[in-house]
Amino acid sequence: MPNMRDLPKVILASASSRRHELLAHLISDFEIQTADIDETPLLGELPEALVQRLAYSKAQAIWLKNPDAIVIGADTIITYRHEIFGKPTSQNDSMVMLNKLSEQRHIVMTGVVIFAANKKISKVVETEVEFTCLSNQQIQAYWLTGEPQDKAGSYAIQGIGGKFVKRINGSYSNVVGLPLVETQLMLTEMGIHS
Repeated sequence: MPNMRDLPKVILASASSRRHELLAHLISDFEIQTADIDETPLLGELPEALVQRLAYSKAQAIWLKNPDAIVIGADTIITYRHEIFGKPTSQNDSMVMLNKLSEQRHIVMTGVVIFAANKKISKVVETEVEFTCLSNQQIQAYWLTGEPQDKAGSYAIQGIGGKFVKRINGSYSNVVGLPLVETQLMLTEMGIHS
């Protein structure tokens, strides 16, 4: 079994504090670097292709600067009736998103890509989330908490937004931003063990 010093460093290519916390459940020793990439969907790009491309682009951007490292890239989006919901651009944008999600089921997709010198693996994980009925007053009050402003779909299941979630089908950690079971399996495939 290799000594920890013999293993390459692991870098998480993400600015998300939620992803940092989740990855810390799997491995104790990793660095954080953020990749500045254009997250605009391509014309006609399907949600699964988008989330995989963004995760890949983040991982690649950091790996090119650290070719001896193992780099983990991840991106999370919400899709409802083939519409992609990223982070809200304004309070009105947030209102529109959450009104659409009210009393409906939507899909949360996270793309995870791991780059190393000799191997690249990727996976997209989907979780179905069902919301309860939301009033405009609830949505406005939620916006004022500041929580939805940097979250895909304009809510955080692990925060105040959790009170809107009636049920989920699939991975909870995926909705937060990093599917733990699948990421653990990918890390094991890369030779990184907790």
